[in-house]
Amino acid sequence: MPVSQPALFIADAPGVDFLNSIATPADAPVDWIADGAGLIDWLGQAGLAPADQLAPIAARATPGELDRVAGQARDLREWFREFVRAHAGRPLDAAALDSLAPLNRLLERDEAYGQVVVHADAHGHQHLAFERARRWRSPESLLIPIGEAIARVVVEEDFTQLKACEGHSCTLMFVDRTRARGRRWCSMALCGNRAKVQAHRQRKRAE
Repeated sequence: MPVSQPALFIADAPGVDFLNSIATPADAPVDWIADGAGLIDWLGQAGLAPADQLAPIAARATPGELDRVAGQARDLREWFREFVRAHAGRPLDAAALDSLAPLNRLLERDEAYGQVVVHADAHGHQHLAFERARRWRSPESLLIPIGEAIARVVVEEDFTQLKACEGHSCTLMFVDRTRARGRRWCSMALCGNRAKVQAHRQRKRAE
């Protein structure tokens, strides 16, 4: 079943937020994609799949099918975590391509296409536009937008700016977009405030 508390989206990059779909926001680890229902819920929160497609996909799935896809998503998450750990902190170059073979195999399964549609602007004026769409034929198609989000991290993000939160026991990662590249915490509301309280206590003890 989906986790009752909202998922965490603090990374400033959807592909890195996918890594954070398992985290320890309090005392116990929480996995937002522990099963098929959780995967559907997380994708909806992340905005990686159209909301009007998620319920029909879930309804068409055979018993256990969504849970199997959620397992594949977790495997993909841990593969990407190892890739990030291996390359974070330095520029990513073409030598990493061989390591990306599992991602490319996933992306090859996409059934995306383009079409001309009608859009309306803020004033109600209609115009033609080109739009990308996707055929959601099976629950496994839910992995494609996750793969695309990972691919965008690989080709668009500076891996020297990928960081792990410095909070004690925190596993969250993020892209440091601060001007001085000095971000240390997943968020001030979570680990930042905890660190400030701990530092204050240490100063008091020292006094």
